[in-house]
Amino acid sequence: MKKVPLLPNVITAFGLSCGLFVIFKVCMIPHGGVSSYQELISVVAILLFAAFADVLDGAVARAMNAQSTFGGIFDSLADCCSFGVAPSAMVLASLAVKPGTELSYLITTAAMVFTVCGVLRLVRYSTIACEEKLEDPDADKVKKNFTGLPIPAAAAAAVSANLFMVSPELQHLVVMSVEARAFVMFIVLVTLGYLMISRWRFPAFNALQMRVASFQVVFLTAMTAVFLFYGILYHFAVALAAVSWAYVLVSWILSITRYVSGPTLKTLDDFEPEPEDDYDDLVS
Repeated sequence: MKKVPLLPNVITAFGLSCGLFVIFKVCMIPHGGVSSYQELISVVAILLFAAFADVLDGAVARAMNAQSTFGGIFDSLADCCSFGVAPSAMVLASLAVKPGTELSYLITTAAMVFTVCGVLRLVRYSTIACEEKLEDPDADKVKKNFTGLPIPAAAAAAVSANLFMVSPELQHLVVMSVEARAFVMFIVLVTLGYLMISRWRFPAFNALQMRVASFQVVFLTAMTAVFLFYGILYHFAVALAAVSWAYVLVSWILSITRYVSGPTLKTLDDFEPEPEDDYDDLVS
């Protein structure tokens, strides 16, 4: 029997446990949904632990040269629960719309679209990874970009938008009704679902390169960390929404710019959308 590396899969199991805990927690909440902003923050924080584990397990597996087929499949299944099902369940619980109404059907449909698109995104990613492994078993390529919005980024954007709409910062400016929040989340979930199964390119952080001096990198990193920690401590909802949606919007703008400009803009070749035929072959 082939041995399976332990440490990366333990980390993956931790991330899966975080996602399952969120799902079970919101299922046990009585009718009326998540009762407070602080309670919603605690649920979002648990999902952030799952996202951290998702990044860490892959990094540990590569560092230990312990990548395996079992680990890849396990990671995809864990992501399905933590970033596909848990955010949808959390959004539905926080809105707490009256069952049987048109609004409840609307937001439930959007949640299902988000989850199904997330599963399709993971299936496509796993299929491509398996095909690349079969073609060259010794290859260990660092991806410059992803085809379609990665599901952890989509989950972060979804939960951050939902959290921001009930945050004190927004409440001081405008008080949104449940109906308004549900309509906004309908648009958010459907849009993120489309981006996950689209052919638009989204950059991978581990492949980003900047031609600047080392001291400038250190300075920028330190300043970014200061502002980020300040935002997390005092304006958690705003900071999370800003970071999550900045990645989504900047990547989308770069992809659209490359699509519109065509071959004339060589600097954005990495953001050329995937050919339609390749995508159709994967989902057929």
